Amino acid sequence: MKKIYLICGLAIFFGIAAGISFFLIRDANAAIPSDVTLINQNGDQYTFGKDKTKLKLIEFAYTHCPDVCPTTTQKMVGLKQQLEKKGVFGKNIEFITITIDPYRDTPEALTRYMKGFGIENGKHWVFLTGDPQNIKADQKKLKKITDALQFQFKDPGNGQFVHTTFTYLVDKNNKFIAKFPMGKDFNQQDVYDKIIDKLE
Repeated sequence: MKKIYLICGLAIFFGIAAGISFFLIRDANAAIPSDVTLINQNGDQYTFGKDKTKLKLIEFAYTHCPDVCPTTTQKMVGLKQQLEKKGVFGKNIEFITITIDPYRDTPEALTRYMKGFGIENGKHWVFLTGDPQNIKADQKKLKKITDALQFQFKDPGNGQFVHTTFTYLVDKNNKFIAKFPMGKDFNQQDVYDKIIDKLE
């Protein structure tokens, strides 16, 4: 009987280990396709493979989000200030906020959202959405990004999206480095330390 328990225990252990290894390998190989192009808060095109000089911290959000998204954005504002003091923001790393609600989050809506957090309209923190004239095609582009990073989201029909609660750090080639919790669990210092570690 003890041998049966031992065998069962080992089978469970190796099953869990294999599952963990699968997810670690999957994340390590994740990368955003370099040809994906969306538009930013100014209506200008942004292509992920164009700039290969900076790390990117990617936040998925939507402007009607009641809690997790704005909390994360606010904490990223503080993180940005830390990185500016270090002299690396804009030079070695940029922030990208991508809406999961491109129908409502037009460039104008994203600009209002930025202003609400005191985020200047610059080129080192871009807010991306779909082109209103080509929204269905751009939704497919958005899906390429979320699928690459294993970010899940769904609109249950009331406009309040259910979504994964992670932000993502990717390298100069848009390849996955690490992910961090969103909302109140977004630890500004942990993210800062990880970014600086990758830059040094």
